Amino acid sequence: MADIQVTKDAIITPDGYSLTSNADGILFTGKVLATGGLVTPPPPMAGTVSGYASGGIELSGFSDTIDKFPFAADANATDVGDLTQARQDPAGQSSSENGYTSGGRVPPQVNTIDKFPFATDANATDVGDLSQARNRVAGQSSNENGYTSGGDPGNFEPPVDTIDKFPFATDANATDVGDLTQARESAAGQSSSENGYSSGGGAPTVNTIDKFPFATDANATDVGDLTQERWYVTGQSSSENGYTCGGFAPPTVNTIDKFSFATDANATDVGDLTQARRFVAGQSSTENGYSSGGNAPPTTNIIDKFPFATDTNATDVGDLTQGRYSLAGQQD
Repeated sequence: MADIQVTKDAIITPDGYSLTSNADGILFTGKVLATGGLVTPPPPMAGTVSGYASGGIELSGFSDTIDKFPFAADANATDVGDLTQARQDPAGQSSSENGYTSGGRVPPQVNTIDKFPFATDANATDVGDLSQARNRVAGQSSNENGYTSGGDPGNFEPPVDTIDKFPFATDANATDVGDLTQARESAAGQSSSENGYSSGGGAPTVNTIDKFPFATDANATDVGDLTQERWYVTGQSSSENGYTCGGFAPPTVNTIDKFSFATDANATDVGDLTQARRFVAGQSSTENGYSSGGNAPPTTNIIDKFPFATDTNATDVGDLTQGRYSLAGQQD
């Protein structure tokens, strides 16, 4: 979405993200850079309240836990609900009202799309199916739909290039709407206001950054490279850039890569996580990226935070309720 020129009188709330045109009665939510100036909307899946981490593997086995941690303060997560199945390696998506956890491995691989509400702390419900059962998938979100890309279908079959789409407005099954440029698993997912991205992944291990449009159902195009070929990575999104964190090159790395949404270009290394780790969950607020859990090894419960405004290392700002890896991330 392009920047929007504000020409009418505006009322700006203290959070700096809500703009109301009192002349036309139009409500627009976006980052106010200057009154009467340019407005840059946050990405469709950016959160302002809380980050969530769902599913994964803990020491005692597969987890169905839905953890929530605040964006306003650095604090530990709390357990606020359960998925319908304890499972590893699902993808996470976020609408304005709900978090989604799609796919994963119970075992075997499943096609479940779970939904849980942001307004209340509650268990998830099964609201649909992916076009095929698979785990080690990447998640993307537009304003209207969730996307699940790539993944491992199991049964010793090779990874797939499938891009699935499911609607947020109704509870329904996903449909196959396109292909990645390469069949792969364990990639990271990012979302701009206009496109979904899938970065890194295996097998074999790649550094590819793919982009596919939200406006139409179409195949992805290769628009750049990460600084390293790696998989088991996680993704975050600001209004301007995508981020790819951690992963297994080998060895396991702490790299935070950044690539631009405005132009198709290679990523640059802009900082480090507090630990080298893989199988991490990613969350995004409007100001910061988060990487939670993962396998260093050993399994960790760390919640790392890094700022979008500057290129710098992450800091440890809290803990999940359990040390676990291969989990999905969402944000409210």
